[in-house]
Formats: sequence, C-alpha cells, structure tokens
Amino acid sequence: MLSCLIPSFSPWLRAVGVVAALGMVAAAPAAAQQRNPLQKVGETVLDQPAQSYRFERFVIESGAPARRWRVNVGVPTHTAAKAAPVLYMLDGNAAAMVFDQAMLADLAAHAAPVLVFIGYDNDLRIDSPARTIDYTAWVDTADDENGAPQSSGGGAQAFLEMIQTRIKPEVERRARVDAGQQSLWGHSLGGLFVLSTLYTQPTAFQNYVSASPSLWWSQGAPQGVMEHHFVAKPSPANVWLMLGGDERSGNRGVRDLTNPRVVAHLRRIAGATPDAAYTLSQRLAKVPGVQVTYREFPGLGHGPMLPASLKATLAALYGAADRSTAPAGTATDATSD
Repeated sequence: MLSCLIPSFSPWLRAVGVVAALGMVAAAPAAAQQRNPLQKVGETVLDQPAQSYRFERFVIESGAPARRWRVNVGVPTHTAAKAAPVLYMLDGNAAAMVFDQAMLADLAAHAAPVLVFIGYDNDLRIDSPARTIDYTAWVDTADDENGAPQSSGGGAQAFLEMIQTRIKPEVERRARVDAGQQSLWGHSLGGLFVLSTLYTQPTAFQNYVSASPSLWWSQGAPQGVMEHHFVAKPSPANVWLMLGGDERSGNRGVRDLTNPRVVAHLRRIAGATPDAAYTLSQRLAKVPGVQVTYREFPGLGHGPMLPASLKATLAALYGAADRSTAPAGTATDATSD
C-alpha cells in the first residue's frame, strides 16, 4: 500500500538527462552552492548539559588499518517503565546538528525514543570517503574530474554486520529498547544503505526511512538486482521514501561548472532519473506486507533534505511536531550529494 504526499509536476520534468541537468545548474563560481567537505560539526546537543535527554558516547574500532566509528546514544532522562523505540541515524555527526533542546523535549513528551547517532570518530560534519565505503553495497567505478577511472564503495554488508553485532548490543546495554520498534534513517548514500538493508536483511529493522537515496550509484543496476530478490521473497516492513521537489524536477541548484569535480559528479548522478525514488515507491507499494509512504518536499534540493527528512521522521514515527518545513540554519542546509 502506498501513502503519497506529492505535488504535481509536468511530464517533461521526469525526463531530465545529463544535458538538461548540466544546463540547469550553470552559474558563476561566486554564486555556486557546493558542499564544504571540511565543514566541522561544532557544538550540538551532544555537548550540552542533560535536559530531557542525556547522551553517552562509545567508539567502535575495526579493520586493519583501523577505522573508527563514533556512536552517541540519547536516552530520555525520565525513562518509562517499558522499553522504548529506537532510531538509528546514519551520518551521525550531521544528524546531531539538526537537533535542539526544544525538539528533544518534544520527543521526550511523546514516544521518547532512544536516539542513536552513528558517525565517524572525527569532527567532520560529513566524512565523504568513509561513508562512501560503508553506505554502498557494491563497488562503483566512475571517471573523476581528470577523466581517470576511480573505484570506491562496497562495504555495506560489513557495516551492517557491525551495526547488528557490535553497535546494537552496546546500545541495548546502555538503554532499554524495544527490539520490535527499531528504525533506520539515512540520507543520500545513507538512504541507499537503508534500501540495501531492507533488501538483504529486512528483519534488522521494522521502519526504514530512505531520504533522497543515491539511486544513481553504479548506474543503479545492482540495486535493481537486490530489489528483485527482495520482491521475490518479501518480508513485512514499513518504508518511507522522501525526496525534495527540486530533486524530482532535476534542478540541482546553482553549481560551479568551471569546477571539473562538480561536472564529473553531475554526469555521474545522471545514472538515475530524477524521479527514481518516486517510481521505486510505486513498485515497493505492490509488495505484499510492505507499507510504503512517499513524501515530497516542494522547493527543497538534495542538501536541505537532510534536516527536513530527519525532522519529518521524528514526526511520522514518534508523534513530535513536524518541523520539517520550518526554516533551518545554513550549517545543516549545505548542498551535498
């Protein structure tokens, strides 16, 4: 079953290709809106004195050479006698920047979920190289800004195993969680990871929130194979697919087309049609036992969808006020893909 909140678009907008995408983003460098890959987190609710939530932190180390994941766990200060639902959030550093004390108080007054921010053990808002490894289920090879082929990704299975075997048990040691009310939220490549998790281990969570998923990764072909296997042997799940209206129209905002890295990336993301997430929601809605909600955010591009989708998730899952349409600060609205 598909629940859908979506404005209407002219049919031509669904056929935006490489040429159109590049044409819509042409602009002078001074007006460009590229994400700053070195943006720092700064102070968040994780660093503030406990009010409605208290936060604990632990670090997971794995591999050789060692990689480190920083996990912050938010537990309501006035915990109920029963086990609480739990929300696992990817890009945990960036996700923490979305919250403020008013939002936490609102959550605590409603379903009071345990909040789990899965990030990397550094002060970057977004760690692009690390998330590219962890959030993608297969290796992708694409030309870089110099036209040289570069391969990356393929670590999603190992990352999911770590969540299941190392992160979840540690969270459950620190908070009383309801194993039957586990949710996973991710944006962009994180949204892609949410979908690959649904397809490969659908019982790992009950609620899957995929915001602006990067369905263009590796031209989308392997993702289609995984979807096919899931459809052939489905498992009950609740799925939310969220997309910015500017994303669906093919409008990628103002970009610096004198930057070879930007041009290379725009060509790469043309591997999926702008409305791929919408059409995916229609396909999944036909799968027995899968409840699908598609929500579109008019006027929002890819970067602003991170905070908007996370705020919408808190409202949809836990009854908090929906702040997704309220103006957000520039720190969390930087354009990213």
